[in-house]
Amino acid sequence: MTTAAAATAAPDGALPGPGRTHGRALRTLVRNPMGVAGGILLLIVVLAGVLAPLLAPGPPTEVHFSTPFQQPATVGFPLGTDDLGRDILSRVLYGTRASLEVGVLSVLLAVVAGVPLGLLAGYWRWLDALVSRLADLMLAFPFLILAVGLAAINGGGLGNAAIALGIANVPAMIRVVRAETLRLAEADFVLAAHAMDAGPLRVLGRHILPNALSAIIVQATLVMPAAVLGEAVLSFLGLGIQPPDPSLGIMLSDAQNYLLRTPWPGVFPGLAIALICLGFNLFGDALRDALDPRTSGSGERS
Repeated sequence: MTTAAAATAAPDGALPGPGRTHGRALRTLVRNPMGVAGGILLLIVVLAGVLAPLLAPGPPTEVHFSTPFQQPATVGFPLGTDDLGRDILSRVLYGTRASLEVGVLSVLLAVVAGVPLGLLAGYWRWLDALVSRLADLMLAFPFLILAVGLAAINGGGLGNAAIALGIANVPAMIRVVRAETLRLAEADFVLAAHAMDAGPLRVLGRHILPNALSAIIVQATLVMPAAVLGEAVLSFLGLGIQPPDPSLGIMLSDAQNYLLRTPWPGVFPGLAIALICLGFNLFGDALRDALDPRTSGSGERS
């Protein structure tokens, strides 16, 4: 496709036929059994978290000293109780809700901070060295170590945990958006925009960013399980959500002292964490394949 043809075919910077592209990606996603399984699992997890007040048998912090360590399938306690007689099902549901809240907030922070920096680094080469070195410096620290350090500085709580995990996820988002910006900057429709004297902000906002959204969405989907696992680790260490508020990490921390004698208080929150991460990973991998131009047929056509 020539520059003039690109300008005619995509005056607003969108790739030709976005509706058809999205339709092909959706059909590819639906035909992927792992993606469908991940989507169904995610739907169940999200509904469980959102509807926790309706699904929980009782308040997650309600203590029953007369019924500690009740086994699963006990009347009134479907998943049993912990050492204080608190209903495990209620705590798992509310803990799942808290994990999703932290995950969404941290991903939003990573997107808000990482996307503009990635765009600037990929478009202006003189900023690339500064932003890329900053990202490399943060990536030099393991994700969880960086999150733990930031949480220790800011203190515990849901909001501080989300901020710590969001900052720790910013470098990966910068790298992804920078790579997409470098690739799209050489595309015909961007060169056509330059030929029509479009300003840098217009090129970034109207031409590059809309076509980089697929990569951003996929990265956000793949970051979510790391954020959920990170929240569990922070809460387990006492740096995340604070008792008596329920958290899957807190439940694991409370259950570690009697795990061999009564395993169910630790098994069910661990299983919830595993299912959340599995759902996001399966769906994220399938979404990446569906939005890949080599598999879904999306992208520029000559």
